[in-house]
Amino acid sequence: MEQVQIEREQVKLASLYLRLDQLREQAQDRLTKSLRDPIAGTPGSRSERDALVALHEDRLRVLDGVEDRLCFGRLDLLDSAVHYVGRIGLSDEANTPLLMDWRADAAAAFYQATPAQPLDVVRRRNIATAGREVVGIDDDVLIMDALTDETRDSVTGTDALLTALDSARTGRMRDIVATIQSEQDRIIRSELKGILVVEGGPGTGKTVVALHRVAYLLYAHRQRIERSGALIVGPNGRFLQYIDRVLPALGETGVLMQTPGELFPGINAIAEDPPKVARLKGDVRMAAVIKAAVRARQRVPAKAVTMRVDSHQVTLHPSDIESAIRRARDTGKPHNEARVTFVKDVLNRLARRMAKHLGLADDDETRLDLVADLRDSRDARREINLCWMPVTAEEFLRQLLTSQDRLSELAALLTEDEQRLLLRNPPVTQTGQTSGDFAWTISDVSLLDEAAELLGDWDPREQVRAASAAAQRAGELDYARQMLAGSSAGSMVSAEQIVDRYSATHSRAPVAERASVDRSWTFGHVVVDEAQELSAMQWRVIMRRIPSKSLTLVGDPAQTSSPAGVGNWADALRPFVSDRWRKEDLTINYRTPAKIMSAAAEVLERAGIKATPPQSVREGKYAPVVIRARSTESLPELLGDVIASDQQLLGSGTIAVLCAPAEVAELNELLSEKVGAVGVSVMSVTEAKGLEFDSVIIYEPATAIGLSVRPAEDLYVAMSRPTQRLSVLHSLDLPDVMSGLASGADHS
Repeated sequence: MEQVQIEREQVKLASLYLRLDQLREQAQDRLTKSLRDPIAGTPGSRSERDALVALHEDRLRVLDGVEDRLCFGRLDLLDSAVHYVGRIGLSDEANTPLLMDWRADAAAAFYQATPAQPLDVVRRRNIATAGREVVGIDDDVLIMDALTDETRDSVTGTDALLTALDSARTGRMRDIVATIQSEQDRIIRSELKGILVVEGGPGTGKTVVALHRVAYLLYAHRQRIERSGALIVGPNGRFLQYIDRVLPALGETGVLMQTPGELFPGINAIAEDPPKVARLKGDVRMAAVIKAAVRARQRVPAKAVTMRVDSHQVTLHPSDIESAIRRARDTGKPHNEARVTFVKDVLNRLARRMAKHLGLADDDETRLDLVADLRDSRDARREINLCWMPVTAEEFLRQLLTSQDRLSELAALLTEDEQRLLLRNPPVTQTGQTSGDFAWTISDVSLLDEAAELLGDWDPREQVRAASAAAQRAGELDYARQMLAGSSAGSMVSAEQIVDRYSATHSRAPVAERASVDRSWTFGHVVVDEAQELSAMQWRVIMRRIPSKSLTLVGDPAQTSSPAGVGNWADALRPFVSDRWRKEDLTINYRTPAKIMSAAAEVLERAGIKATPPQSVREGKYAPVVIRARSTESLPELLGDVIASDQQLLGSGTIAVLCAPAEVAELNELLSEKVGAVGVSVMSVTEAKGLEFDSVIIYEPATAIGLSVRPAEDLYVAMSRPTQRLSVLHSLDLPDVMSGLASGADHS
């Protein structure tokens, strides 16, 4: 009977893929036509063509992204209606629904219906596919009395969730769209407005829930989010690579994903500061430090300065600068933008003084001539620039962190020890000259963003680009005015409105691409994964990106490892939204078997850390294994043996070796020489955050967490990564918090 049902579902699946192929062909034809169609040389024609091309390209990306597991479910309802559920919605040419998007309101019953609350669902069927073939079905009967003789005989299958959990990992996160559980679905469909904190222990699906939530919000609130886009902030590049296929598979391709080290355009910081330095740079006091350092660049000369302007002399008094600084600051504009007011004020004061000295009339025309002379004066330009020099955020912070004098100016905010922690040697070339290159750290990025907020933009090349843009706009306005001349439309719309309308049209560059190079870009929704790791300064960066405060924050305070991590949600969010945020808990561990999770939880307990570990849905086949090598020198050989054993036991599953950061390169080289170690990942515990593997080998725990400021939390993270097996290899004594594991585990 099961085979008969599979064959029937195969017929349905084939029809859905046929429709998908038709839609792809239509989208490709429309794209080709849009690219080939001739266009007039008007701004409107070009913009409309580009918008159509972008539309068809986006449509093709969506249709290509849902190829795998296009349809995964079926709902049989009390009214005899049958709905198929899949990654996107499909209709035939007559607009008759063929496939229901999993994000549609009507599809919620697929995830939320239970025997106690069936939501009119008689039967829920999970459809397993491989490519375009149905390979299995799994039925949940929710209203037994509503089954007919025919449907009763057709009920079949196994537990779809446990089948998915037991399957081997591939090194990439898979979506859970076919097996979303009720508590997860409620969070995914939570309202867009406000800050949602999703807290859960290891393996509870925080990340995958957050990704599905982004896909759902883009579906349910597309008009509000699509134009400004969505941002996902993940802990590191390895993590982003791990999750990068989930959203395209859910029909969404325009989401920007960045690490905290990439949140400032043009910077991709991966280096980490020593713990004490990272903690200091993450302290919210650094906002006051940056502000004071910016103000310190607005300098009043100690005494009057006499300058030569053509054949005349004029004196610049400290009081001139003081007054001009006050006026510029009163504008409330950033440093570089307020400089315009400062310079104008100083030049006008000097021009009046020159006019009086030369016996000239103090009128606008005379003043304009004298101001032009002052601008041409090298002395005047030098002295005014020394008082208020424009600067980029990068150059500002580089000068601050490499100058003892500049740091000493902040003695009221920084102790001498803190100044020493921040001070870095400027990079130099082989010839001994100071280099412009600067190795930014992840902690520096939030300082750069803070500085940029206070400094504003400044780029000499931007003046040329701005002039070019202004000329282009003038030409477009002139053309629009000619087009409206004598037209009845002229009474309803202005030339400015027409040009602005065309300028506002989406460019062909995707939203994510445009947002990645624009620091001032604000998003429709922001997701932060491992949010407990963010420092107070990093929270400030995030909040600038989302003025609406529509955020999804996922994390677990018990897994905090960053020395600057705020950890406590209330402390992190209070400066921005007071107590106006809501929290949801994920309590079921779908990743880590109970045999391993109980050992991981004991580490926290022995460290005196209060946390409620999630409940594992599987007991697991394998207890943790602890193996002590005869010596440190024999440990690498032992590692090779354990990897070979795991590969034989697990087949094609993934294996991770978690070790000290300093040992990653050496172990990678060692394992690359072993044919049997192909596909094994070697990384630090920090790099493993958010990831999962079939087997995890913790290599010499004493050194793996040797530099950690939160060793128990890091061990908890490491031990909760596996889906099948956990091995601990050591030659040194285990950390005290692992003593329970050593006494209770199998030894070899």
